[in-house]
Amino acid sequence: MTIRMLGRHLREGCKNLLRNGWMTFASISAVAITLLILGATLVIALNAQQLSNYVAGQLQVNAYLKQNVSSAQAQQITAEVKALPGVSSVRYVPKQQGFKDLQQRLGKDYQDVLQGFSNKNPLPDKIVVQAADPKQTLSIAQKIRALPGVDRVDDGKQVVDKLFRFLDLVRNIGVVFVVGLVVMAMFLISNTIKITIFSRRREIEIMKLVGATNWFIRWPFLTEGIIIGVVGAVLPFAIIAYAYHSVYARLGGTFLAVAFPLIPTAQLAQKLALVMFGLGIVIGVWGGIMSVRKFLKI
Repeated sequence: MTIRMLGRHLREGCKNLLRNGWMTFASISAVAITLLILGATLVIALNAQQLSNYVAGQLQVNAYLKQNVSSAQAQQITAEVKALPGVSSVRYVPKQQGFKDLQQRLGKDYQDVLQGFSNKNPLPDKIVVQAADPKQTLSIAQKIRALPGVDRVDDGKQVVDKLFRFLDLVRNIGVVFVVGLVVMAMFLISNTIKITIFSRRREIEIMKLVGATNWFIRWPFLTEGIIIGVVGAVLPFAIIAYAYHSVYARLGGTFLAVAFPLIPTAQLAQKLALVMFGLGIVIGVWGGIMSVRKFLKI
């Protein structure tokens, strides 16, 4: 297709949109309202995914060493833990450092109580381990238990199992909800475009009878669908992006109730633009093709 022919189809598509003003307004309104609901749902779903990743990333294994383990042996055990597959980070905490951390956490109110243990530290050496994949936390903890010199391992098994079941449930519900909204958006928008094209079925029949090819007839309607999809996505995208930016700035980039980092505005805007404009264009083109098809069978 030449640039001149493409320009002709674009002009015809714009003229048809202006000529059928109310139907165009109805189509763009349907696109905008549907994509506004979908966009708001995506904002919640993406931040829910961010929350699940953040919470899962905080999981760690605390391995407590036996009291008779020397410093050299503790370093050797730490090296063995680092060598385990799936381990992301390992931090060795000597008993002296653990006692200082305990004093800081308890504060001045318990300094007198802890003072009696300053000469005989009852705390064991500890190794703090994080997995590259949070779902491997329990399997890594099981391997650490088998290492010589390890007294006990705190992996929070009950909490971890419940957490991943909950996160999987939230993720599945979010996916089903978003997919349902996408299907609803495709149904509403394509039907609106079909109504617009149905009102001009006579025009299509005449063009077909005078010898116009199928694609020559299709292109103006495809252009209309693309314009409707893009224009219908601009307003909800602008509203959602501005509202999210305001909330993000007001909260300082973190959610108050949980104190986890929200998705940055620029990153969220890129994902929203890709989904909303892409979906608007795809549905517009799909609706145009499916709607014109039956009127081309003359």
